[in-house]
Amino acid sequence: MVLRCRPLLASLLVAGTALALGAAPAAQRASLPDPLDLPTQPSAYASKGLASGIARQGRQLIAVGPRGLILVSSDAAATWKQVASPVSSDLVSVKFTGEGSAWAVGHDAVALRTTDGGATWQKVLDGRSVLTLLRGTYTARAKAGNAAAEALLPEIERSMAQSATPDALPSPFLDVWFADANEGYLVGAFGLILRTTDGGKQWEPWIEQLDNPRSFHLYAVTGEGSERYIAGEQGLLLRLDATAQRFVKVETPYAGTYFGLDLKGSRLVAFGLRGNAYAQPGSGAAWHKIETGVDAHIVSAINLADNQLMLVSQAGQVLAVSPDLRSTTVLKTPAMGEVLGAVASGPRRIALARLNGVGAVEIGDTAVSELPIR
Repeated sequence: MVLRCRPLLASLLVAGTALALGAAPAAQRASLPDPLDLPTQPSAYASKGLASGIARQGRQLIAVGPRGLILVSSDAAATWKQVASPVSSDLVSVKFTGEGSAWAVGHDAVALRTTDGGATWQKVLDGRSVLTLLRGTYTARAKAGNAAAEALLPEIERSMAQSATPDALPSPFLDVWFADANEGYLVGAFGLILRTTDGGKQWEPWIEQLDNPRSFHLYAVTGEGSERYIAGEQGLLLRLDATAQRFVKVETPYAGTYFGLDLKGSRLVAFGLRGNAYAQPGSGAAWHKIETGVDAHIVSAINLADNQLMLVSQAGQVLAVSPDLRSTTVLKTPAMGEVLGAVASGPRRIALARLNGVGAVEIGDTAVSELPIR
């Protein structure tokens, strides 16, 4: 699959496999194992390879990566072990959604779920089931006179024309978020979005319920209380209008891509390309830029136990954001390799998903020290 503007995180995965399959003769593709049917292979070096997403609940952490990689830690990131995954598709993001419950999403429209803290995983969705869902839903809506649904049907078929296999949607999911045990969202490339209200037993496409006419990629979804936000390409920021049951556009000062969001109370921070980060201090307040002083992409925002907001860049820089959300202090940080995701793993600790494996650091007043990982 060829994305119009390949996602930052997904571009670092082994997505070249999909491109190679798409270019191979049909007979050759048919003889190759489908990653949707191929469980991961165990590796003694799993914790040293690329990890693209990471999540934490208490002392439990989960990290995901290429070829279905799933790692778990039960001691706040001191030690890690690989667990079995039902697919070998590249995984991009993982989020805890309740006590012991988490979802991991990625390429081939894969969505996996665990209910035991990451020990075992079940495949809930993939490119086959999502394709069936989209075709069935939008055909029915089009027959009922829904013009937006009718317009989406040829878009689905155009996407399928790029698929390496004729029965699987090629678009990746790039993020997942649940408000509670029932309401959840999966978002991804080309404006792909699914919503559930029963904990993931059933999913409903919401593509036409977004102010996203150009089908920009959706990189992040989050919320708190009654608020729901989605961020994506070219300054796209959407907020759920609960009355209209539609995500409407929010104007911000930035026209570049947002890769992530951090919502705490009424304060919202959006961050992305080339060190750009913007803050809305409260609901309805004016947006302003956070002067980060760095040029690397911002990949994560973290709230430490003392309410200190930290930003982490792809280059491995750790930035302490000022209380007024207008500037940052770049902490002295050891060389750690490229970082793709980060979460708090203790009062002053951050666990990392990196190009060279999972890691962890201790945050000091002016410097960051790397912690040993086993």
